[in-house]
Amino acid sequence: MSFLTAEWRWLAMVNFEVDPALLRPLVPRGTELDAFGGKTFASLVGFLFLGTRVLGVPVPFHRNFEEVNLRFYVRRGDRRGVVFVKEIVPRWAIAWVARNVYGERYVSLPMRHRLEGDLVEYGWNVSGEWCGLSVHASGPDAEAAPGSEEEFITEHYWGYAGTEDSCVEYEVKHPRWLLRPVTGSEISGSLEPLYGSAFASILRGKPSSAFLALGSAISVERGQRI
Repeated sequence: MSFLTAEWRWLAMVNFEVDPALLRPLVPRGTELDAFGGKTFASLVGFLFLGTRVLGVPVPFHRNFEEVNLRFYVRRGDRRGVVFVKEIVPRWAIAWVARNVYGERYVSLPMRHRLEGDLVEYGWNVSGEWCGLSVHASGPDAEAAPGSEEEFITEHYWGYAGTEDSCVEYEVKHPRWLLRPVTGSEISGSLEPLYGSAFASILRGKPSSAFLALGSAISVERGQRI
């Protein structure tokens, strides 16, 4: 049985080229940075968690919520995966489980979202200030083109958490997602408290790409140390 099942919907993905020297200290043992066209990337991703179940059991008041994460891309042999710099959810129990079972860098903060016309927006509150990630997206919806940056960003099906001295590996299962083109994106608010000055500077810069993934049902398998 999968450890966690849910639907991930309306994934706003804004992607930035990053100096690999910034990411290398965060690469877990046994993995290496993954690159596309000789470039390394980090993505700020906001989405909705819907119908969440842990070991098949719905947890009261913890089924539907937002998440915003900052992630980058690694590989272990032919397994291509993601590493999270920071993950934000509004539910403390979800954050506690992720930190203690998978070793992920979760925090629990007040969050909100808005789906209105072509606007998809996610917000999180740090010390009384609202920060936000928003995209304007309009069709046509299509799978990522083979060999594209969009395919590179979305086609990672493993998660890795740890340090240079440790690593937990887990599989995330979902079909290929339909993507919707983004005509504009914005990241706002005070970013340094969560991400530090280096990542905050990157997130205020011009993105390499942005798109909206419509999402699907997903399952997160049990992690194992490698």
